[in-house]
Amino acid sequence: MLIRYFLPSPALREYVRLLQLIHFVFPDTAEVPFKPYWPRPEHCLTFYTRQTEAIEYIDTGKQVQKPRSALIGQSAIVTNRHVGREFLTFQVVFQPGALYRLTGIPAHELTNTFVDAEAIFAPEIRLVNERLNSTDSYARMTEIVEEFIHFLIRKSKKDLRPVDKVSLFMLQNPTNVSLDWPGLDWLANQACLSTRQFYENFVQRMGISPKLYSRIIRFDNTIRLRNAQPHKDWLSIAIELGYYDYQHLVRDYKEFTHLTPTEFSQRENQAPERTFGIVET
Repeated sequence: MLIRYFLPSPALREYVRLLQLIHFVFPDTAEVPFKPYWPRPEHCLTFYTRQTEAIEYIDTGKQVQKPRSALIGQSAIVTNRHVGREFLTFQVVFQPGALYRLTGIPAHELTNTFVDAEAIFAPEIRLVNERLNSTDSYARMTEIVEEFIHFLIRKSKKDLRPVDKVSLFMLQNPTNVSLDWPGLDWLANQACLSTRQFYENFVQRMGISPKLYSRIIRFDNTIRLRNAQPHKDWLSIAIELGYYDYQHLVRDYKEFTHLTPTEFSQRENQAPERTFGIVET
């Protein structure tokens, strides 16, 4: 079992925030649990180099099978991810706004969904998928994916804008950003835009509103803190991460997962990686 998070090569870091490599194999006799995948502040390009996964949307119960590579937009809802017995995925987590810059696709068109990456980047990405499927070397997989990202950057369709830097600032300062007036006006000024222009540009490049993005950042940090310190009480977590009180934390959990904090924590404790003694923090 392997879950590895690592930085890309320096030349890619303007566009790529993080690389993730996940690999596990369940015995034939084992029951494979699903992964309750909570909303995270991320746009991704994901490669499934062995078996793919099926995504279950909890609002509708609908299940959709992923292609062998997928562009994944910002999610604002939890999904249940059903994986195969051998699951090997290589995921590129982009910097805020970078997926829009690389593709020109308005980010709101990908919110809470994904598209087959081969439909966007064909024919080049077909060769990437084939090369990834033909190697067992994690180092070689990293080389293949980074080479492809370099190719995308050379063909980049949009420039870096101040609004992208503001999005990154929000990501890096989750407890120091207010989306109430005058905080929103301050963020708009940093982006060299009016408040209305800032909102419109943010949705175009990030897929959701600034306020929802800020809430998802905080919510993601809440789950990671709980996983890292499982004995920490919920009120302390709420206060530490900038919630007004415990009930505001509960509101976010119910909106994003349809469960209370304790109920979701219990479900997340059954995720596939837990079988191998690994906790996502």
